[in-house]
Amino acid sequence: MLINRANLNSLRVGFQTTFQAGLGQAPSMYPRVATVVPSSVREEKYGWLGKIPSVREWIGPRVVQNISEYDYAIKNKSWELTIGVDRDDIDDDNLGMYAPLFTEMGLSTGSHTDQLVFSLLKAGFTTACYDGQYFFDADHPVLDAGGAPQSVANTDGGSGTPWFLLCLNRAIKPVIFQKRKDWQFVSRDKLDDDSVFNNKEFQYGADARGNVGFGLWQLAWGSKQTLDATHYKAALSALEGMKGDFDRPLGLSNFTLVVPPSLRENGQKLIVSEYASGGESNPWKGTAELLVVPWLA
Repeated sequence: MLINRANLNSLRVGFQTTFQAGLGQAPSMYPRVATVVPSSVREEKYGWLGKIPSVREWIGPRVVQNISEYDYAIKNKSWELTIGVDRDDIDDDNLGMYAPLFTEMGLSTGSHTDQLVFSLLKAGFTTACYDGQYFFDADHPVLDAGGAPQSVANTDGGSGTPWFLLCLNRAIKPVIFQKRKDWQFVSRDKLDDDSVFNNKEFQYGADARGNVGFGLWQLAWGSKQTLDATHYKAALSALEGMKGDFDRPLGLSNFTLVVPPSLRENGQKLIVSEYASGGESNPWKGTAELLVVPWLA
């Protein structure tokens, strides 16, 4: 291929089209468990996560609920993926191998948010959320009916493969995906670019900005115990009985059981199968939706 501006422009368009095709093929599970929050600055504050609004009887003047109790912030990060194309491959018209490579580039960038979101969920046993405790913890501070702090758990510990029971029908979900800039295809393909002059390499890349953080721990139960009827019942009971400050029931329902592929069978036996292991009717059938996530493998 003759290396001139017109041919390089055509090549860039072809690579970008292939990249976009791969980007569109990437399956996305993260919207199920994460609230997408647009961002316009380097760092966003989420102090309001400490307050779930509660209606009170109007006696005397209004009581303004403070939403700045916690100092929890998510700082945007920059992400990139770049592919180099050898000038000799263009010169020799040896470009067939690059089409699947740019498709995979699109798939990789398209699935990046899923990797971020579910990696964070998996790390919730050792990563702090807005109240300073680990997201999955036995000591989340909540005020009782009299206004005194008490400890509330959203985990039962364990040391096995983690699984999660989540309430995903609220305005704020257990994870926040903060989007600063979506993936953008960029290139360095001018004949006088340093990479071309020094290394005879044309460079094509994609970059984005954003990050993930935790939302409301009250909507999530994380466990490393065996995924069986006993531990599932404990998780379901805990979430159904979850309360906010001043002993206010949160009324959680419509749950999703999130598991890695290795726990698919356990999950299906628990909430999909018509019968329990002893042949009797399965009392947990339909109490949650099963979501098998490859990013948790």
